[in-house]
Amino acid sequence: MKVKELSVFFPAYNEETNIKATVTKAAKILPQITKKWEIIVVDDGSTDKTREIVEGLIKKNPQVRMITHAPNRGYGAALKSGFAASKYSWVAFTDADGQFDFSDIKKFLPFTKEADLILGYRIKRADSALRRFYGFVWNLIAKILFGLDVKDYSCGFKLIKRKVFEEIQPLEAEEKVTQIEFLVKAKRLGFRFAEIGVGHYPRRQGKQTGANIKVVIGSLINLFKLWRKLR
Repeated sequence: MKVKELSVFFPAYNEETNIKATVTKAAKILPQITKKWEIIVVDDGSTDKTREIVEGLIKKNPQVRMITHAPNRGYGAALKSGFAASKYSWVAFTDADGQFDFSDIKKFLPFTKEADLILGYRIKRADSALRRFYGFVWNLIAKILFGLDVKDYSCGFKLIKRKVFEEIQPLEAEEKVTQIEFLVKAKRLGFRFAEIGVGHYPRRQGKQTGANIKVVIGSLINLFKLWRKLR
């Protein structure tokens, strides 16, 4: 199963130990599933050597490019920048930290004939107990407040038609709440969803930031602001 064209982007913050392997693997797989493709790294204000490594990859492969935020603007902003920069009709994104196997994108492709958004869900989440607890709570809150009945809304592996991004504008929420706003608005506009299980693997290198208490509190505030706006 193939698609005619595909943009792929990777949000990255201080991923110097992972970004080369992530991009290189995707560049090997994409010619197998599409004729036209591009890879975009959204460098979200990294303070390590992420930017320099990506610049080296760009010199070797013209289908790789980079967007840089300065300073760091958060995961939600990285998602919005990635979609805005993508030029093809289908857009996939996944985290740059190596916790997903990009070859799983092949599992998504059969659903492109029947769905507008194909959402990955982690079959077995390879994170700390605290992060798994946060994930459970966030999914529950999203379901209660917005009726968002999906298995794993925050899974960082999705394949979405670019026209969905265009039609749900404006996207105003930040951090974790961006994905909730995206999915709620898409659902309300009648776009079709599909879900597919994907592997999730332990992070071998680098540091996670999603469970930072300041990020969690800020996201909760943004979540209730979104609820008041959309209700």
